[in-house]
Amino acid sequence: MHKEELIHLHQMLSEVKQYFEEINPDLKFTQYNALKITPSQQHKSKMEHKYAIFVLGTEIANAMKDVDYNSSSRISARMKELADKALKEIDYQ
Repeated sequence: MHKEELIHLHQMLSEVKQYFEEINPDLKFTQYNALKITPSQQHKSKMEHKYAIFVLGTEIANAMKDVDYNSSSRISARMKELADKALKEIDYQ
């Protein structure tokens, strides 16, 4: 994916996060918020946005566990794997 496409995806997932926060104020998305990477920060690298997407995807999947535990658990695990892989790529740069 191109950086612009990743930023667009990051923005969409950020909107999903906001929706979940509105319907359940107890959700904190602590790992994602700790990154301090937002879709509006276009100066961040492509890999940083990619990593943020995977971390956010993991936390969104975890938030969905009440709705569909089996699918959400698999999605969460896979997103975490991808986040770990992206983090290694960031470290190598």
